[in-house]
Amino acid sequence: MAKKDTGTIENLVIVESPAKAKTIEKYLGKDFLVKSSYGHIRDLSKTDFGVDIENNYKPDYIVSKDKKDVVKELKSLAKKAKTVWLASDEDREGEAIAWHLFEELGLNEENTKRIVFHEITKEAILNAIKNPRNIDFNLVNAQQARRVLDRLVGFELSPVLWRKIKPALSAGRVQSVAVRLIVDREREIFAFEPKDSYRVTALFTVTDEKGDKREIKAELTRRFDTYKETYSFLAKCDGTEFVVSKVDKKPFSKSPAPPFTTSTLQQEAGRKLGFSVAQTMSIAQKLYESGNITYMRTDSVNLAETAVKSISELITEKLGKEYLQTRKYKTKSKGAQEAHEAIRPTYMEKETIQGSSQEQRLYELIWKRTIASQMSNAKLEKTIITVDAGNTGEKFSATGEVIKFDGFLKLYTESSDDDGAQEEDKTLLPAVKKGEVLSLEYCEARQRWTMKPPRYSEASLVRRLEELGIGRPSTYAPTISTIQQRGYVVKEDRPGVERKYKHLLFKNGELAESEKTEITGAERNKLFPTDIGMVVNDFLVKYFPDIVSYDFTAKVEKEFDDIAEGKLKWDDAIDEFYKPFHNKVEETIEKSSKSTGERILGKDPETGKTVLVRIGRFGPMAQLGEASEDGEEKPKFASLQRGQHIETITLEEALELFRLPRNLGEFEGKQVTIGIGRFGPYIRHDNKFVSLKKGEDDPYTIDLETAIERIREKREDDIKKILKTFDDEPELKILKGRWGPYISYKGKNYRMPKTVNVEDLDVKQCMELIEKGTKSTKGKKTTKKSSSKATKKK
Repeated sequence: MAKKDTGTIENLVIVESPAKAKTIEKYLGKDFLVKSSYGHIRDLSKTDFGVDIENNYKPDYIVSKDKKDVVKELKSLAKKAKTVWLASDEDREGEAIAWHLFEELGLNEENTKRIVFHEITKEAILNAIKNPRNIDFNLVNAQQARRVLDRLVGFELSPVLWRKIKPALSAGRVQSVAVRLIVDREREIFAFEPKDSYRVTALFTVTDEKGDKREIKAELTRRFDTYKETYSFLAKCDGTEFVVSKVDKKPFSKSPAPPFTTSTLQQEAGRKLGFSVAQTMSIAQKLYESGNITYMRTDSVNLAETAVKSISELITEKLGKEYLQTRKYKTKSKGAQEAHEAIRPTYMEKETIQGSSQEQRLYELIWKRTIASQMSNAKLEKTIITVDAGNTGEKFSATGEVIKFDGFLKLYTESSDDDGAQEEDKTLLPAVKKGEVLSLEYCEARQRWTMKPPRYSEASLVRRLEELGIGRPSTYAPTISTIQQRGYVVKEDRPGVERKYKHLLFKNGELAESEKTEITGAERNKLFPTDIGMVVNDFLVKYFPDIVSYDFTAKVEKEFDDIAEGKLKWDDAIDEFYKPFHNKVEETIEKSSKSTGERILGKDPETGKTVLVRIGRFGPMAQLGEASEDGEEKPKFASLQRGQHIETITLEEALELFRLPRNLGEFEGKQVTIGIGRFGPYIRHDNKFVSLKKGEDDPYTIDLETAIERIREKREDDIKKILKTFDDEPELKILKGRWGPYISYKGKNYRMPKTVNVEDLDVKQCMELIEKGTKSTKGKKTTKKSSSKATKKK
């Protein structure tokens, strides 16, 4: 620990997180005081974009409210420090944090040093102290350019969406492109028409030298288009001789995947561990800050020579020299600049670590991938047996795979995103010779369909963004989180549907026909665009094509890289983008029409009124009829249900929505009605509302008996919630809430201080708390960003 705050401090080290501070403090001596800035200490102000457009886009930074005390403490300590070391992360965000600290704390160059390290080990920290540098303003400007550009796009585009689609929408630069990818894929799926065919497989047997029967599973080398063709072929199998016409053996090898980058770690953790992108980054951050792995935001696959040496010694000692094959991987990404090394354990000999179960699992994944990257290729042999089906002219093919030397497969195998990928049979096929006759046990045919394009998972979306050059290691996780938070995309599981298929089986000389069922189309943790996401996407594609252009967004990312390398002035890059963009905003506000994704489905057969679907104030909805000029007649509205889309809902499905509200009958002399509101399906009885049970109750089929059961269940729950009542004030109650006790009075709820004892409260005290709560809400102004800001600056 350094000297007390009252005296001089020899060395003040500032990092961005308390966990990182705690780890670093262990490696530095008593002359170093390590403090945390808790991330960024300041950001762009919310006034006039926080950017002075007339003055070369000069940012207007202010200290965040929650960081004022932090800044105050750091300023005080910095004044007492002989040397201040800025030790934030080595990427653009980290460099910007260091610069903001330098500016806001009023530091001077004489006694301020910038240090960076890509792993938190004693050697790395001490080496950084020996080799300080100045703040890299190219990196700062690259981060500043991204922040300013994203602020300008968000603050100018969002008000356009408020006016033209619905209030409270927002738009971001990279996020809009990510949404477009998901929307485009969904439309491919909407337009997809599956084509059926018939897959024929057979099970043959052959007797080996020992007299044992060995099985060979094979598939016909082509699929039949029609049931008639398929039936005809299987019928011919009766009496047909099946002869081995060819046996091919092909040796081949497999190479290990390179060490993890941010992108590949996010993808593999999603596939193997089921982690979301944000979850992976959060856990990786903890592993880095506790000194277990190298820096987790990187697009480099390079490993330090010392790490390769350590890995080599470990492989030789644990597995033997034959498993060692060192490699030097080269980064394919043109803009690789986030760090100098791949993600790897800081100490390769540490196979396991202390920490949470999630931290241990992610660490194990990183450790195995890193070790495997320096292991020998796996040597395999593929055998392909071709079987002629008599004089039918058709052939069967059986494929087998055997591992001759496991190499890196002993430790690690990379997973795949492909939903429809079928694993080849990797079992060893029995030894057969050309001309050998096989016995047919059975031959079967199943009706199959071509597969729709797969929806994106978080992992496959990251991969696609990286392929397109959109975003960088630090942006993937926040981009994917943001599009979900804004309600443009949902990540969820969806059950499959039952499908019937035709089946033929030839066995023991008999051909049997049947119809079977299967579940198809189930989705797990996939990204689906919402109707509002699709409408916003279409609006942006129509009026702001550059914002959602893959090539244009990749070009902007490349310009950020050029700024980081000192090849481009950041304000020039912003100016080139902003001026035509701003003009487009003004033109769109003036000339574009309101966009709600409206689609007319047809006429209601009973009333003759028009039925349409569109985006309404509370989301996607169906509308029956129009408001009359005199206001006497009003249209009916019904919210679309989960799984229904404005683009695909039919007239019949929309009309079904207007069956609600439904009157089920009476209970206790009062009507029981079923309806759907803003928050979902409900039961209404005695002017009280009861929610239907998710997954159990269907608002269109629920009966009176079940509805009464739900009403009684709600009453029991309400009784359990009541902590105290007052005889002389019946409308006054103290109830049990999710966040603790609260006062309910005349249909309104009021908070209670945590220090108040419920049992001690009387009517007078409750009224005082209610009065206090009412006063605290008076005079508070709600602020909204004025949509006129979109046109204020030129």
